[in-house]
Amino acid sequence: MYGINVFKVKEVLQCPKLTSLPGSSSVVRGVAHIRGGTIPILDLSLATGNPPIENLVDRFVIITEYNIRIQGFLVRGVERIINMNWEDIQPPPKGTGHDHFLTAVTTYNGDLVEIIDVEKILAEVSPVNDDISEELITEEITQRATELEIMIADDSKIARKQMAKTLLRIGFKVVQFNDGKEAHDHLLDLVAQGINPAEKYPILISDIEMPEMDGYTLTAEIRANPKLKAMFVVLHTSLSGVFNKAMVSKVGADDFLAKFQPDMLGQLVIDRITGLGIDLPPSEGEG
Repeated sequence: MYGINVFKVKEVLQCPKLTSLPGSSSVVRGVAHIRGGTIPILDLSLATGNPPIENLVDRFVIITEYNIRIQGFLVRGVERIINMNWEDIQPPPKGTGHDHFLTAVTTYNGDLVEIIDVEKILAEVSPVNDDISEELITEEITQRATELEIMIADDSKIARKQMAKTLLRIGFKVVQFNDGKEAHDHLLDLVAQGINPAEKYPILISDIEMPEMDGYTLTAEIRANPKLKAMFVVLHTSLSGVFNKAMVSKVGADDFLAKFQPDMLGQLVIDRITGLGIDLPPSEGEG
């Protein structure tokens, strides 16, 4: 039994007529004309290494919006919508390797539910350009960045990889965590050691939907702790639009960024470190 975040689901339909798309990935079973637009339909079984779905007329398509793109996932059936607390959703068991397509697991009525890392599937089927524009990176910015660490928290391996690639390209050091609880525990450990997390990390970039502790809760916990509340928190998510912007303001995050746009991510962190007025070491040859 598999699951995906319902906030990313626009609707569930009986599988419509599909038109094949020559030259596309085998995972793309075709395109469908839905609500006045043409949407690619991906076979979620094939995408996760299982046999293709047969008898399409009796199957369903879940229409989703991820990373500002709309796509449909072909599935054999949709059981139900269930409400879960993030603390009841756990990371995949350790020892499962690096090639699985899971972002989390939970249980429902005694059955294991595997929550799919949709971002990993989309990155493999239809990769996005994850290169930051060269003109954003100046020598001065790189010099500033090499003195700094940025903290990121995201349960998707591919999302962490994409963010880290952009930040490393600018010159930052990157410290990564798999979920909000790991990130929060790390911050509390720093405080216990007498280290100011806001000084160590000029930016914390956090996903919103994560097992054990989501990004909203992480931000709220940071703002509620006098020794953490000065941290600059950016919520970075594939969820769309108005819903997030309202919640960002409510929990007290400093900014919101939709996934995945390397230039916008790069510009945001560059603006942040430029505004900090960090002292730079003298250039070679200067007294």
